[in-house]
Amino acid sequence: MEICTIMTRLGYGEEVRRWRVEKWREFDRLMNAYDRLVHARSLITNINATITAGSKAEGLTCIYENDWDVLLVLGDVLCVEADINLLTISDNIDVYRMDTMDTRVYPGHCRLLQERPAAHARHGIITQALCDNGYGGVLLSSRLLLDEFSALQSTHNAYVEHHERAGPSMPDTIRGFLHVDKVIALRCYCPSILQRWADRRRNWPSPTIVQKVVSLGALVTPVGFKGSDYKNIEWRICFNTGEAELINNLNETQAKVYVILKMILRDIIKPNNKEITSYVLKNIILWQAENTPQTEFHSRSLLYWLHDGLKKLRTAIEKKRLCYYMIPERNLMEACGMHDYQQHKWVADITDMLEGMPNVFLRLEKIRKAIVASPEPMMWFSKTRMELEMLQLEHTNRALEIIVTNGEVDDSDSILEQIGSRMRDLSIQVAQRMFLKVSPANQLDDIINRMLM
Repeated sequence: MEICTIMTRLGYGEEVRRWRVEKWREFDRLMNAYDRLVHARSLITNINATITAGSKAEGLTCIYENDWDVLLVLGDVLCVEADINLLTISDNIDVYRMDTMDTRVYPGHCRLLQERPAAHARHGIITQALCDNGYGGVLLSSRLLLDEFSALQSTHNAYVEHHERAGPSMPDTIRGFLHVDKVIALRCYCPSILQRWADRRRNWPSPTIVQKVVSLGALVTPVGFKGSDYKNIEWRICFNTGEAELINNLNETQAKVYVILKMILRDIIKPNNKEITSYVLKNIILWQAENTPQTEFHSRSLLYWLHDGLKKLRTAIEKKRLCYYMIPERNLMEACGMHDYQQHKWVADITDMLEGMPNVFLRLEKIRKAIVASPEPMMWFSKTRMELEMLQLEHTNRALEIIVTNGEVDDSDSILEQIGSRMRDLSIQVAQRMFLKVSPANQLDDIINRMLM
């Protein structure tokens, strides 16, 4: 019960989680409206949609905490399953058939065979990514598309630092502190895969949410199976928007267990090269939720479900197997790059954690600081941090809304002025609490940025 209270104070409570989800959805809506208005982007043209994914879309991190995952969905391109009638698809759409039946294609992945080019000129990066499959057909290469997309990242921007590509991700750092992972994606119509997931017997989620997840569809991203000889022409089938909807429908205890597991991964297990990722933990939580009545998840059972989640993680590491929640045939631990010595160490570490469970919390930096902090300063810090985060997101969305409406930023907007004034007042209060003497605006901005990390 005490850990549940501490997690709420740290910004992982139900109310602030729901608020974050709504504000990031609003941001995506405004950003896409802006892009439709100007018909261009700073990085790449003809992107159909920007989608905030990962922990931001799930409302589980503060605005500058962890990376901001962004999907850039290419417009006028559609990938379809084998039995889809192309007559139902507009001639202006570039259509690719998903090959998932080839025995050389690992579950959850596919190859994209050109089925029908668009009636109008296609995207330049698509044209440059086409290759011969050796049998008279044309494949869309994931590697070539990534190379073409990477070349567009060279645009100079004083506020953006571009980093080396990491898998399918194009990492940026904005203004020196906001880390963004951009991944290009194509829309994918695969009703049979989603229906197989929907038809499973389950305790959770409700039929209404199941149908919503199905309606959100799928994407393919340019990343092949790590152990494949053909990974340069393979694509991964993803359900980012559907998975975000599922995480958003976890109850408060389930969400907190998920966040604590991620803290354990970061602070204790510490994988160096993503041998174990937070995505593995997300799938453990989703399986946990599906197989258990929702009434079993409450604040008094948090320790039990954390213990259960760690046991499932230990089993996944020990056996090098964890079924992907949306496509169980795909093993998330396959070709994860985990060495034998890492496997033995992490199994032993998790066993120690299971045997001394309450002490685990003292090894997690954020929770330990909250436990040892004096109650009054901790409450003040929590309240101030949440208010600053709300103001920052409101400011961002308001500024974007003004651009969409008027075509330019209006710094004289009364709402922006009031938000800015309140943020300055709060940052001055923080400085006074820290016995800092600050006057320049950039010092106050630095305080705000550090508070929101």
